Amino acid sequence: MSNNAPFQAAALVRSRMPANFAPRVAMILGSGLGVLAEQMADAVTIPFDELPGFPISTVHGHAGAMVIGTLAGVQVVCLKGRGHFYEGYGLGVMTSAVRTLKLLGVDFLFVTNAAGSLRPEVDAGSLVALTDHINFLPGTPMIGPNDERFGPRFFSMANAYDAELRQLLKDTAAGKNITIHEGVYIAYSGPNFETPAEIRAFKTLGADVVGMSVVPEVVPARHCGLKVVGVSVITNLAEGLSPFPLSHEQTLKYAAVGAESLIKLILGFLENVAKTPKA
Repeated sequence: MSNNAPFQAAALVRSRMPANFAPRVAMILGSGLGVLAEQMADAVTIPFDELPGFPISTVHGHAGAMVIGTLAGVQVVCLKGRGHFYEGYGLGVMTSAVRTLKLLGVDFLFVTNAAGSLRPEVDAGSLVALTDHINFLPGTPMIGPNDERFGPRFFSMANAYDAELRQLLKDTAAGKNITIHEGVYIAYSGPNFETPAEIRAFKTLGADVVGMSVVPEVVPARHCGLKVVGVSVITNLAEGLSPFPLSHEQTLKYAAVGAESLIKLILGFLENVAKTPKA
């Protein structure tokens, strides 16, 4: 993959943007959550296969397209779908895409995903605002030569999930009477679901939710100075915590249930963002 792929992709996106369009927020929409992009005004859609450096998704429920437009009065760039480590792309599967978002000038990245809950009281359909993560993938997206155009060789992961943005999210949820939990996300490589013993180990490590994405996006985002806010839609209790067998079909079913609340939350959150000055 060319080191210049993010610059090439950003140039292509700018050539298709409406006049005077300056996106403020980037969003990555996980399993079953792409419906949010359908609510955007003046939307322009660009398939991932037209964007240099973007992953071509092989997963049902991940559309693989960038949609730019206006949502709740805010100019946004949405990625419908994402690439995953388990698809064979490597840990840098989302690095070029995230850097493209940075080059487009957004203030921050909002990541959403479907995840399993390690807490029995946080059941399917619940929303969890991410406070931090544990990287249980075999390495990090930043392994290899560092690209100084985007960030330093060594960088901090403190406040990786921005506390101020999370507070705005929580305030929005309270105003909309939406219940939102908080928790630590642990990234597992997949594509198989975790064993009951692994889930017990993850709980001991301090994880609250488990999934197969997020970390390959958040690490390069922090490397290039993008703030991050993240929400998991709980689609199931993790293996060993429920009598029901896990499946991708179940993931999509409960992602749709949780998406209803999440869409309401995101629209309210963006309305509040629109009231605050651009960074």
